[in-house]
Amino acid sequence: MKTRNWGKVWITLACVALALSFLWGWGKVHRVGAKINPAYEELKILADVLAIVEKNYVEPVDIKKAIHGAIQGMLESLDPHTTFMSPEIYKEMQTETRGSFGGLGFEITIRDRVLTVVAPIEDTPAWRAGIQPGDQILRVDGKSTKDMSLMEAVRRMRGPQGTQVTITIMRSGFSEPKDITLTRAIIPIRTIRSKMLEEGYGYIRISQFIEKTHGDLKAALDRLEGKEGTLKGLVLDLRNNPGGLLDQAVKVSEEFLDLGALIVYTEGRVEGQKMKFYCQAKEKKHDYPIIVLVNGGSASASEIVAGALQDHGRAVILGSQTFGKGSVQTIIPLEDGSAIRLTTARYYTPKGRSIQAQGITPDIMVADAVPGGPRRAVPQMMREKDLEHHLPGEGEKREPPKELEKPPAKSPAAPSDPVKKGEPTLAQEISEDPPLERALDLLKTWKIFHRLAKPKAS
Repeated sequence: MKTRNWGKVWITLACVALALSFLWGWGKVHRVGAKINPAYEELKILADVLAIVEKNYVEPVDIKKAIHGAIQGMLESLDPHTTFMSPEIYKEMQTETRGSFGGLGFEITIRDRVLTVVAPIEDTPAWRAGIQPGDQILRVDGKSTKDMSLMEAVRRMRGPQGTQVTITIMRSGFSEPKDITLTRAIIPIRTIRSKMLEEGYGYIRISQFIEKTHGDLKAALDRLEGKEGTLKGLVLDLRNNPGGLLDQAVKVSEEFLDLGALIVYTEGRVEGQKMKFYCQAKEKKHDYPIIVLVNGGSASASEIVAGALQDHGRAVILGSQTFGKGSVQTIIPLEDGSAIRLTTARYYTPKGRSIQAQGITPDIMVADAVPGGPRRAVPQMMREKDLEHHLPGEGEKREPPKELEKPPAKSPAAPSDPVKKGEPTLAQEISEDPPLERALDLLKTWKIFHRLAKPKAS
């Protein structure tokens, strides 16, 4: 989430290492003074293979492409979030965090060597087509995604607005893979949606953390609070939010915490990767009760916000175990316009809990409803700990997760029920969303239990 201009350093090191490997000769060792780091001796093998491939491969070899492939393979062996970006992909990544790009609208990762959806972005082609977390993408325009890098998959699915791409997906419950043709659109990433659930009870959904998220949040809070500046309670929905920019997660947390409160800190091998983020001054306080909704699609920046509000006792976290993406990626540009996205540290909540491969455990566990599934079905979601080569959490040990409160069984409405026709009412939306329904009930009874919990004078 940070950018440093270390390109020249990396290129210089690589060139020096390769030069040293050639000094070793092809199979003969020549002593050249200073003792060489044994780790760089292994680069001789890379140089040997490159020479063999260039000389003997059936067709002429693009050396730059071969070296980029070697770099990509090296980085992919470390963890799922460390990767090499070509100049073209690096430019695309820079535009994404600024608020718009041409594509389909979902966050993806690689699980068990299969391209897998983490979460669709709200109000995008993928979201409208019913793409769900956990969907496996087997082919893109007929090309198999097996062994395809994450960045290559992103490059193939992005493109000009109005053009089409066909993805082949497999989902639990499917008898065979299904082709879905989507029309690319400019993804403006509207990060904030807000509404009143009932008089005095507000709802804000954050779908992603980009450059404008905090500003949009403040505007939504102003609208909900009105001229009186008060609410009885707020539901902050972070479900299926794949994360985004660290500074925006910090600023969102600041809105609800006291001045000077620790929000998150990072720990890495390099001193410069050890950082702490504290609450700064804000324009006004929001003193009403807050319930934060999370699920297995809540990752990274979402987990930072949920963990900070939970550790400071500022909000009740409700939902299911979060994704567990608690690692810091540093973008390091290289001299040729490419870059590497390198995992450099882990995130920790204010109380020292590691998020990596563990996630945030809600105070109250309530399962999301499964779209189109049985009424009491509990969705099965992929998490960071399920990814091959994932960066281990601290011992990867945690208390057994609390049992999920299953959505209440409800009789399906009769076909002639007029309420079920057309757009659903707000009341229907709430009743069909078990975590949201439970959150609203808790907020409405908050003052009652708070009053009962107060000690009475004798």
